[in-house]
Amino acid sequence: MEILGGPLFGVAGAGESHGPGITTIVFGTPAGTKISRTEVQSYLDRRRPGGNKHGTPRNEKDRVLFTAGIFDDTDHEGLLTGPQITTSHNGTESNTPTYEVGYATGEPIAALVLSTSSKSRHYDQFSGEMGEVRPGHTDLVKHYKSQGYVDYRGGGRSSYRSTITDVIGGSIARIFLRDQFGTLFLSSITQVGELRSDKHLSDLFMSNSIDPKNVAEAEAQIQQAEIPSIDVEFAAEAAELIKQTRIKGDSIGAVVEVIGINVPALIGQPLYNSLKTKLMGSLGGLHAARACEVGAGADVANRLGSQNNDPIRSDGYQSNNHGGMLGGISTGMPLVARVSFKPTSTITHDQKSVRKNLEEIDFELKKGRHDPCVGVRAGVTLESRMAIEVMNAVLWQQSGRVSSDSFNLF
Repeated sequence: MEILGGPLFGVAGAGESHGPGITTIVFGTPAGTKISRTEVQSYLDRRRPGGNKHGTPRNEKDRVLFTAGIFDDTDHEGLLTGPQITTSHNGTESNTPTYEVGYATGEPIAALVLSTSSKSRHYDQFSGEMGEVRPGHTDLVKHYKSQGYVDYRGGGRSSYRSTITDVIGGSIARIFLRDQFGTLFLSSITQVGELRSDKHLSDLFMSNSIDPKNVAEAEAQIQQAEIPSIDVEFAAEAAELIKQTRIKGDSIGAVVEVIGINVPALIGQPLYNSLKTKLMGSLGGLHAARACEVGAGADVANRLGSQNNDPIRSDGYQSNNHGGMLGGISTGMPLVARVSFKPTSTITHDQKSVRKNLEEIDFELKKGRHDPCVGVRAGVTLESRMAIEVMNAVLWQQSGRVSSDSFNLF
């Protein structure tokens, strides 16, 4: 079973790109955490296809429905004001409300997002043993791994659509972390192709205690830019570059910076379950990611220790080359990571490829709707994955502070 995060807070999902919907199970949410469907929806709106004109033209509404793990004994009516689920079979129609706002019970939270914009006929050329293979995609390896039973439509489970689960779980994690510690997460595109930004979130937020108002202002600026970036001028140039790349039938890579602000210190284990190990695996394991750096990243190879060590005074670290982690344990400084994404595999250029039976062909894409730059929609998913790993580390740290008062029944 694939689980994101864990073992104390984690997320499991099911569903394919062109299936009926994406199902999400979130486990480990502390009882009493107030969860609003509307707030979770706001993060999904950032992730959804069609949310940015420089992404895929596929336009999914991605409305989340909560069906388990939330309750409010003081307001039953308010609890059940979420969107209705309706089914119809043989002339019989069934309706049920879903949860809108309530409190986590401590038991698994279940969520569902229905698919409403699939065009499965676009993928006929990939069907069966004679189906064609898209270079750079998972078509060939998943066909043989599944013995031919894989759902190939839109990439199936390998589609970026599966990150709906990441964002739902991450939304719940960031609600808890914000309420308990004031922890917030931001992301910004810093590079598209060879075009690089001069502004970085890690330069803007260098303290171990940051005013949420400053974060909110930065977040608003990022979302109002042509593509999600703190550098407005860069965002405009990058957007034009993405547009021209799309016109040429090609795709382009990107780098996204993600940071965690007001992260509690001392979370993370020292070695195999270190926060660094979990974060680099989670962020670097996202669809199309090819590199993940933390702190000063690859640039540390060019430095001397005297240049890279962060000075410490009685009020904390004076710089953040370590990216908020030392020895896999958080220092309270902002968590900083950068993730490099490859160009989207699906393009309209002629390419050398094979059919699934390994017959060589000249591949030409017939139909499809795809992101010319994966990085445009990746930010909120990176934030979500970081939130999930921080949440799990917080609960792990707390599990080592056992009090007998927590075990009294009478």
